[in-house]
This record gives sequence, C-alpha cells and structure tokens, in this order.
Amino acid sequence: MNLTILGCHSATPRVDTNPTAQILEIRNHNFLIDCGEGTQVQLRNNRIKFSRIKHIFISHLHGDHYFGLIGLLSTFQLLGRQQELHIYGPKGLREIIELQLKLSNSYSTFDLVFHELTSVNSEIILDDEQVTVRTIPLNHRIYTNGFLFSEKPGERILLPEEAKKAKVDVAYYRKLKQGFDVINEDGILVKNDEVTLASKSPKSYAYCSDTFFDESIVPIIKNSTVLYHESTFLDKHERLAEPTGHSTAKHAAYIAKMADVRLLILGHFSTRYDDLNLFREEAETIFRPIELAADGKKFTFE
Repeated sequence: MNLTILGCHSATPRVDTNPTAQILEIRNHNFLIDCGEGTQVQLRNNRIKFSRIKHIFISHLHGDHYFGLIGLLSTFQLLGRQQELHIYGPKGLREIIELQLKLSNSYSTFDLVFHELTSVNSEIILDDEQVTVRTIPLNHRIYTNGFLFSEKPGERILLPEEAKKAKVDVAYYRKLKQGFDVINEDGILVKNDEVTLASKSPKSYAYCSDTFFDESIVPIIKNSTVLYHESTFLDKHERLAEPTGHSTAKHAAYIAKMADVRLLILGHFSTRYDDLNLFREEAETIFRPIELAADGKKFTFE
C-alpha cells in the first residue's frame, strides 16, 4: 500500500503549498482522494499516470477539496480517455460537474459514473475482490465524509518445493492458495499449512479531512494501519476549531489513540503556520508514531 500526498494544506493555494489531494495505491487500484485546485499538475509532478485513475473520492463540496476536478476531467477528455470513471461524493457534485461541462460544450467522451452520497451513517460504497471502501461520516460545516480503504485477505503463499515433496499435483495448487487441504497422488490428505504460508495481514487506510473532533468515528476506523487526520490548528488556536469545523493536532492524536491505529499522518495545515514541526510536537504528547504530510511526500506501508 502506497500513499502520495499531492496537497495537504487548507484554504487557498500558494506558490509552495497545494490544497488537499492524495493518491492511494492499494491492491492494483490507484484511488484519487479529493481533488483541490492544481491536482493534475501535482499528478504530473509525481509521474502518476492519469489512465490508472478509475475512482475519485470527494469528501465534501468546499473548493479546496474539489475545484481541481473539472480541470482534470477536461484533460482526460483532451487526452482521448475512453474508460469509464467513477466519482464518489456528496449529492450536488454531479449537478455542478454536468453544468460546467454543458456550459462549456465539453461533454465527456467517456462514461462518468457518479455515486452521490447522502447517508449520515457509515456505508460501503465500493466492494470488489481486492478492496472495500466505506464512508466515515465527519463533523464539518457541511455534509462531509472521510473514507476507509480496506484490503481483503489475500491468497495464501504456496511453497512449491514443499508441495512437490508432498506429491501434490499442480492442478491443486490453486486450491492450496485458496486455503483448502487437498489429496495428493497417493490418496493422502495434505494439510494446507504444510505447503503454504499465510498471506500478509490486510492493511487499511482511514482518511479524515475536514472534521471537528468527533469520537463517533473511532469504531469505524478502529485498528486501521494508517490514519490521515486533519490538523488545521495548533493548540493556541483551539478556539477556532469548533466554529470552523476543524481539528487541532492534539484532537487528531486523541482520535488516533482511541482508535489504536498503527500510524497517524497529520495534514490539512493552516497556511498561517511556518513551522509544521510544531504540529508533530503537540500531537506526540498524546500519541506516537506520527508523520507529517507534505506536498509530494510518499509513504509505503508493508
């Protein structure tokens, strides 16, 4: 599982900061999560192929999380894209995008499949053989969802030499990888764990931006491999968190601690701060380990 931060700052873009967007590579999927202004430039800067993006997840309809979407869709069209594109986001997103396309006479050459979200409860919005994606209802000024991306358990790892020694016909190798015991050439039952190893533990990524401190999300993201949680403010500006629907670094750390996640990534920093290390220092008084997001920063989770 790999994560590329395309942008991790709040409010308006600057020369050296980009609004929210990420690419999550998980089980042969390249998921684009949020699409702030300038996302397609950041995709090129990070050498991410546009054609590999088949699913886009928009958390809410504040501009720093979706103003880059119409530009990206227009570029897809200019590049002659043919494959369908799935977009998951709040009700109203489809109307916005279709109106922009209509008024610019830029109807897409590929199928746009909108999955408009309205539920205030967590729900599964994508489920295939490799991955499940569920919403994380967030506490912001407008209807907002985070997203939990979860790998499904993989096949067991076959030990070919052990299978040969056990006289298992190659026709049964697929069954072994699926976890079954099989009969060998001598009619003897071969136990699966004698010729295979368990697959790597499934990983999960919880994305939470934007939100005020809200303990109700903890059961949804419990034991996640990685939690990305917004931390717009430092503690000295906590008074601004609730009226704006945002969190402090300490708020994020408390959520990570309660959810018992393996790693917390802080992001969505207000551009009022010059030293982002202060976010880590404040959060580490509550929870460890912590990483700071940065535009162009890449994470790999084994």
